[in-house]
Amino acid sequence: MPVSPFRIDRRGALRLATSLAATAALPVRAQSAWPGKAVTMIVPFPAGGGTDAFARPLSAQFARLTGRQMVIDNRGGAGGTLGAGIAAKSTPDGYSLFMGAVHHTIAPFMYPRLDYDLERDLVPLILVANVPQVVVVNPKKVDVPDFKAFLEFVKKNPGRLNYGSAGGGTSHHLAGELFKLQTQTFITHIPYRGAGPALQDLIAGNVDMMFDGLGSSAQHIKAGRIRALMVSGARRSPAFPDVPCSAELGLSDYTVSTWYGVWAPRGTPADAQARAVEEIRRACLTDEAKAVWAAQGAEFPNLSGAQFDAFIKKELAKWAQVVKVSGAKLD
Repeated sequence: MPVSPFRIDRRGALRLATSLAATAALPVRAQSAWPGKAVTMIVPFPAGGGTDAFARPLSAQFARLTGRQMVIDNRGGAGGTLGAGIAAKSTPDGYSLFMGAVHHTIAPFMYPRLDYDLERDLVPLILVANVPQVVVVNPKKVDVPDFKAFLEFVKKNPGRLNYGSAGGGTSHHLAGELFKLQTQTFITHIPYRGAGPALQDLIAGNVDMMFDGLGSSAQHIKAGRIRALMVSGARRSPAFPDVPCSAELGLSDYTVSTWYGVWAPRGTPADAQARAVEEIRRACLTDEAKAVWAAQGAEFPNLSGAQFDAFIKKELAKWAQVVKVSGAKLD
């Protein structure tokens, strides 16, 4: 019996359609396979600071969950803006990420010229940690039992104490300037190239005090190397329930937190952005990461995409006002 030409064409068409469907599916599989290699996370401060304290445990959990390494690339300098500029110019292929912080919503109002624009050049992915600021002193240099005694000493001795910061224009710096405004005191600002070096000098007694993120100070407070006098905000930190908060000490307007988030260079493929958010969220929700966050008095806000973008816009507006009112300048 002769074979119908119609049946031959139909079978051929089915084979062709199957082949085309398989071919069309290949890019989707390739995209969903992110990360297909190691991911670099640019941290714009030296090792040992608050940003590093969250980036490294995050990278460890990311590697465990994905099987791909997350390489921490510390690029300190210029209050975190040097590393931000490098991140903004990185290849937008999904394998270069950036862990920035509250400092990067302050920098536009402190630096007359930046070689990047936070909103134009970087895409906000996910907010990973929020930590209250803490007022810490070297107990050998500033031998006071509590915040009340500290404040009395500062008021009676203007300019006698100094405070270290992660650099001019960082949250450490602006937290100090805001504190001075609200308490009508004067403390000399000493900028460093990152919170890590400033904290080490505080421990060594080369500076008197810091307005630090609780994350980087926590282990040193527990070890007795530095003394916590106050945490910023309306409630005490669960990690340090004996340390009073600013609201109960009569400084209800002194609300400063250090937060950390992840961005990607503008132009990074949408699928890579989505997968990065998914895997970073999974890493932050592991028991291991939760333990690290809790030990540093931090919470995982879990704001991503448009929510994180809206949060950044609010922070930009807040810090613009603080810089304007305080008259803060780079040292």
